[in-house]
Amino acid sequence: MLSLILAKKIFSLFIIMLMSMMLVRMKIVKASDSKIMSILLLYLFFPCVILESFQIDFTPEIQHGMLLSTGAAVVVQALLLAMGTFLKNTLHLNAVEQCSVIYSNAGNLIIPLVVAVLGPEWVIYSSSFLAVQLVLFWTHMKSTMARETHIDLKAVFKNANMIAILIGLVLLFTGLRFPAPVNDALHSLGLVIGPSAMIIAGMLLGDMSWEKIKSYRRVPLVAFLRLLVMPLTVLLFLKYSGIAGFSPQGETILLITLLATATPSATTCVSMASLFDNQPEYASVINVVTATLCTVTMPLIVWLYQL
Repeated sequence: MLSLILAKKIFSLFIIMLMSMMLVRMKIVKASDSKIMSILLLYLFFPCVILESFQIDFTPEIQHGMLLSTGAAVVVQALLLAMGTFLKNTLHLNAVEQCSVIYSNAGNLIIPLVVAVLGPEWVIYSSSFLAVQLVLFWTHMKSTMARETHIDLKAVFKNANMIAILIGLVLLFTGLRFPAPVNDALHSLGLVIGPSAMIIAGMLLGDMSWEKIKSYRRVPLVAFLRLLVMPLTVLLFLKYSGIAGFSPQGETILLITLLATATPSATTCVSMASLFDNQPEYASVINVVTATLCTVTMPLIVWLYQL
């Protein structure tokens, strides 16, 4: 069953996170050392996987699948934004809580999970969700964290992942292909995405005291909203809206969208909170707690989707 395969994969990644956490606890490495790996992840590993995913023939089936994944990503993100605004007003969420509830860590987890559970040929459909989310990161999230109304569209298109998606689309539409050695290099770098993301999470966790984590009393509420309320709402929409019939592989494509929304809070939220001095430690605690709890909630969400 797919949910069991996903549970095994998430649990293996969780073990990697614990290993890196212990390295920090034992003072072999520092949590700040994770910054280098974060840079490699953002500017090298992710773009390579995205580029490789577009090295396929643009068949009518792929065309329908991409239209479905893009349309689903836009509607789902709009739904999450609307719910985030409602929850902010109802539960009086602050900027960090609101962004942590709305935005998932799809950028770090969705690609390795899709590769492990479904196969690399399905990564292309995750690019739609990532592209829509990247736009919102540098518009809505940035303005929320910085308490400003100005939107910097240049930052959206200067993002390494967005550049990789645009290049990938050109390669897909033109039929151009990388030489075999280049494709092999892209594939090899893509294999380390999952472990790298969890090593970074473990290093951050290793530098936190449990007393500090427990001092943030609204973390359980935020985790409940991010890991259960938001994904379950999206699940109901994807499962019963009927849009899966738009593509022969619609159910699997929408599963990728659901996986993207069921991941922990976005690490970009931590970066934005740090950049604009808006409770970065609180954002880190939410990120680490939701990353830990998702080992249980993500397989549950997939199991419910398959019922």
